[in-house]
Amino acid sequence: MVRAQAGGSAAEVLDRVNDDNRYFFDQTCRVKAVELAARLGLTARLSINFMPNAVYEAATCIRATLLAAQQYGFPTRQLVFEITENERLVDKEHLKRIIKEYKRQGFKTAIDDFGAGYSGLNLLAEFQPDLIKLDMDLTRHIDSDQVRQAIVRGILGVCQALQIEVVAEGIETVAEFETLRGMGVPYMQGYLFARPAYEKLPAVHWPAG
Repeated sequence: MVRAQAGGSAAEVLDRVNDDNRYFFDQTCRVKAVELAARLGLTARLSINFMPNAVYEAATCIRATLLAAQQYGFPTRQLVFEITENERLVDKEHLKRIIKEYKRQGFKTAIDDFGAGYSGLNLLAEFQPDLIKLDMDLTRHIDSDQVRQAIVRGILGVCQALQIEVVAEGIETVAEFETLRGMGVPYMQGYLFARPAYEKLPAVHWPAG
């Protein structure tokens, strides 16, 4: 996550990203994320969203991240690189080369906000990541929405066949949690478990049962 120095939203920061500073912004965010994760003693996966249109040559762009991991003592096996489905892709072949290089170096890859963006299943057909993260628009009130349940079951079937792990985003109620767990979703994130905090790891609440 990125935030303005005065405590503003991510949108305030992202609105200032353009073709001239996109690469610098992408690299700076990666290094800062690794530094903070190491300082906070993070033992779980660290997910880093990257901008495909900011990556010129994957092997070169990953170098700063690797150097940061080495400098701060953060295990590279914990790094997950995510592409958000909300970003329009300029060149799918370029994206496939990026993913191939990341996998070659042993990193896990993910599609973030799956089901909310421009490409949907077409993006999944182009490359198969290690994980997909179901967008909160698909999981919101899923306990009482049979249409959303049917869509998520379909996605789960595809992911099972392709050996892709699934994470459900935006879980806010116990009913959503129990419904998704009953459908076989193994991983979830959302305000039900913890709220994001600035440069700290918040306490995690696990629903009983």
